[in-house]
Amino acid sequence: MLKAGIVGLPNVGKSTLFNALTRSRKAEAANYPFCTIDPNVGVVTVPDARLYVLQKIAKTQVVIPAAIEFVDIAGLVKGASQGEGLGNQFLANIREVDAIVHVVRCFEDPDILHTMGSVYPVRDIDVITTELILADLDAVQKRIDKTQKKAKSGDKEAQAELALLERLAPHLNANQPANLLTVNEEEARLLKLFQLLSAKPVIYACNVAESDLATAEQNAFVQEVAKFVQTHHDAAYVPISARIESELIDLSPEEAKAFLKDLGVDDSGVSSLIRATYALLGLLTYFTAGEKEVRAWTIKKGWKAPQAAGVIHTDFEKGFIKAEVVGYEDLSRLGSTAAAREAGKYRLEGKEYVFEDGDVALFRFNN
Repeated sequence: MLKAGIVGLPNVGKSTLFNALTRSRKAEAANYPFCTIDPNVGVVTVPDARLYVLQKIAKTQVVIPAAIEFVDIAGLVKGASQGEGLGNQFLANIREVDAIVHVVRCFEDPDILHTMGSVYPVRDIDVITTELILADLDAVQKRIDKTQKKAKSGDKEAQAELALLERLAPHLNANQPANLLTVNEEEARLLKLFQLLSAKPVIYACNVAESDLATAEQNAFVQEVAKFVQTHHDAAYVPISARIESELIDLSPEEAKAFLKDLGVDDSGVSSLIRATYALLGLLTYFTAGEKEVRAWTIKKGWKAPQAAGVIHTDFEKGFIKAEVVGYEDLSRLGSTAAAREAGKYRLEGKEYVFEDGDVALFRFNN
């Protein structure tokens, strides 16, 4: 299962958000730096209304959503790349995740300590980004030293690696994260091998006050973050109120919906953040739907039919013959499998078929 790491400066609301995401109280949330030391890990289901439409069509009681893992990582401070605070531990924990959810404080509250002395989101983003880049620069320089000898001996792979590293070094030196370096397909493969922290995809969670949730896009701090990350990081952002979301933990879905409506919002910011993180990880969902259960299966974008079948069972991939596929939109509009077949929307796809988000599938395979 792919992991998203929740990062940010101390006291920006990371642990409160983690508790809201996982609908638990696993992470201690307190008003002092380094309240989280060992990372908390939680499996989070991906909200998807399509499951419940398919449930009615399939006439089943069992619904199994897709899931991803979130990791609440210790707060970082300036100098982390040199071991300040919990720097080394923080950086090691980030190395283990596949994407980053960067929580940025976008609210004023004199009762909650800000480790930098004031609320200034762009500066806070820059502090963390710079620490990741500095750690990457050190790793790149070590890798250059290690690769040069091999490259000189005529090793083609080492030469390609060195060429990329020598482009990376000045890019990072200009305080640009590795994920903004323009690379071709082969370079992208090599870049993954380097396991650079700033190469990981990132999304920004703008943590606003309860009173600002309904009008978060008008919040001056959120606007500042939106402009900065779109210009400098080519990244998305999601406004959330970690405090409100944590209050929803003990409410039923109906109570939570009513609570949010009273605050002037239709959907939980956490739901939006989970869906955005799922997309950030390069994931999409296909479904199986029958009397036994309706289930969401997670695959990577670009996967072909046998790979998609393999997430159910390796035997499905090994013995793959065909996939019976209908798009969710067609099935939901027509209301039944039989109607979809009659309308010619059910089709047989072979090994080269690339699965699309929302496909509903049944696999034929040899035992």
